[in-house]
Amino acid sequence: MTARWLPLASLIAVGLLLLLALGTAALPWIMPEEDASVRRLAAMAIFATSYLALAVGKVPGLSIDRAGVALVGACLMVVSGVLPLEAAYQAVDIGTITLLLGMMIVVANLRISGFFALVTAWVARRVHRPLLLLAAIVAVSGAFSAFLVNDAICLVMAPLVLELTHALRRNPVPYLLAVAMASNVGSVATITGNPQNMMIGSFSGIPYPQFTAVLAPVAALGLLLTVALLALLHRSDLRDGMTLARPPRVRSNAVLVVRSLLATALVVALFFAGQPPAKAAIIVGALLLLTRRIKSARVYAEIDWSLLLMFAGLFIIVAGAERELLTPQAIETVSRVHLAAVPVLSIVTAVLSNLVSNVPAVLLLKPFVAALPDHDRAWLVIAMASTLAGNFTVLGSIANLIVVEKATRRGVVIGFWDYFRVGAPLTVLTLLVGTLWLMWR
Repeated sequence: MTARWLPLASLIAVGLLLLLALGTAALPWIMPEEDASVRRLAAMAIFATSYLALAVGKVPGLSIDRAGVALVGACLMVVSGVLPLEAAYQAVDIGTITLLLGMMIVVANLRISGFFALVTAWVARRVHRPLLLLAAIVAVSGAFSAFLVNDAICLVMAPLVLELTHALRRNPVPYLLAVAMASNVGSVATITGNPQNMMIGSFSGIPYPQFTAVLAPVAALGLLLTVALLALLHRSDLRDGMTLARPPRVRSNAVLVVRSLLATALVVALFFAGQPPAKAAIIVGALLLLTRRIKSARVYAEIDWSLLLMFAGLFIIVAGAERELLTPQAIETVSRVHLAAVPVLSIVTAVLSNLVSNVPAVLLLKPFVAALPDHDRAWLVIAMASTLAGNFTVLGSIANLIVVEKATRRGVVIGFWDYFRVGAPLTVLTLLVGTLWLMWR
């Protein structure tokens, strides 16, 4: 009965929210004296409803996804008068969007060239023990995710690992878990490792080398813990030797591989040389489009446009909530939680990340960082905790969902418990390592 009525209840709630937004827009002409209080109510309703839908990932009764939810929420903030249109434009962090787009173009060129397939085939030919293969997949996924955005790496690596484990006649589950978990852990290391780190890099202004110097050790220790826990909890799947039934199929273009690798090396070098990451990424990405070998449309097809749309919508939703709801009293109330303490901020970030996802969690915490005495340390704690918290459940990050979806299409089922029994202890251990490390520094 509950499941039957849920879509109807959802549609009624959406209708009421639309009426509230439209009513708020008309209120200044009807009851000017009540405008401020109703606008605040509208901001609260739009914000809460949007984040609930983002956390669930859908709206029952509708075919809308997270990107659509973010766009609708942003539009309602503008329609209701909570945020003027010009303020909405200014709320979108163009630096974050630009950096993410540039890195997506770089990764797209690496994938199209066949580079990742070559790496997978190289590993398959040289690794002859299941445990070593697991460690190799963790190392490759973690290292690439550190620089090339973990979501994109999961999109590339999951199908390759499925094909490889099929050729080796192994259970693919532990190796797919390795891709998802290692990509999350490895992405902690740099600003370009994942979308939330990109936002933090833009908000904080922390130089790329400094960010990496602080968090790369956490990522390295986390990858070792990933191998250890997967080996312990999937030891029955890692016994005996393995024989390659047939070599994995590799389609590559040597010229494109070299070109893409040179572009990747250049953009990473520019990051460490102190160039603004967004500037370096988009310029190198744009130069990669100057080729006769790949049609631009093929590169565009690799870009996750819905993720960029979701980011833009989230920036506006949070800006509207800040404008109407973030009063001095609210900031003072939150300050009593002692967010300046590394363990407290780490726990709050991790819990919030699992409630509303890591990117929205970072945006929610942004207004409160300004009130903390050590901004850089606070941002590094948030980067570490929001990323590592993504391993707690299969719903914890987009990277996890990408791997699960790719596996399902090939008939491989990764259930909630399959993920949780490794992901939960891994999250606790890596958060402990990261928290202690940032307390000590």
